[in-house]
Amino acid sequence: MASHHEIILDQFSRQAVPFSTAAPIRDEHALQLLVEAAQATSGDTVLDVACGPGLVACAFARAARQVTGIDLTPAMIARAEALAHEQALTNVSFQLGDVVPLPFADASFSVVISRFAFHHFPDPAAVLAEMRRVCHAGGRIVVADLMASPDPSKAAAFHRMEMLRDPSHARALTLTDLRKLYDAAGLAPPSETFWCMDIDVEQLLERSFPEPGSAPVIRRMFEESVANDGLGLQTRREHGRLRFTYSNVILSAVR
Repeated sequence: MASHHEIILDQFSRQAVPFSTAAPIRDEHALQLLVEAAQATSGDTVLDVACGPGLVACAFARAARQVTGIDLTPAMIARAEALAHEQALTNVSFQLGDVVPLPFADASFSVVISRFAFHHFPDPAAVLAEMRRVCHAGGRIVVADLMASPDPSKAAAFHRMEMLRDPSHARALTLTDLRKLYDAAGLAPPSETFWCMDIDVEQLLERSFPEPGSAPVIRRMFEESVANDGLGLQTRREHGRLRFTYSNVILSAVR
């Protein structure tokens, strides 16, 4: 049986291009919300944890002094380096590596950020502890991720769908879960910024790589959710296409 690392590498090697070019992922307003939540300034040194294709790191590079991105997947690092080159950014670099432990000394950065990665981590508490360790006192630790429904049955249905769609998914956390992570890491209650992403189901499937035979099951789950909100995602049909809304949160706390 493949390890979680192997599944991550398989999925995100194939997702590197479609994920990095998806309009909801590239949305400039959402990226700016992250920079604002981190209160990034021209003096900051930033670490982007599980940086993926570098969209977040490049957004911070336009505001901060120096940005480093780290990711497990070589294909994602290649995309990130290409994006930085396209934008002529000289204050951002990327490296291949795992997030537990992070290969950086204590208190190396003034801002440590991670977007859309925590639901892929088997042990998100360990990752947040590492983010805290490499952030210096007075710096900011920022996590942005989707939120699971507080309704256990809807959260369980969403988890089943996500595991079918992307086996690298671990568990979507509720807002309460995310707040508890900050508390367990010894951080102050974070400020919270909310935004939504409107997603077309077929476009989502086009940039995913579910197992053979899973796509019809996923479509059926969304079809059923139109009537009963079974996934907790505000699923609906518009102009003959299935769409839904992800609810996301940015949590930001001073180290």
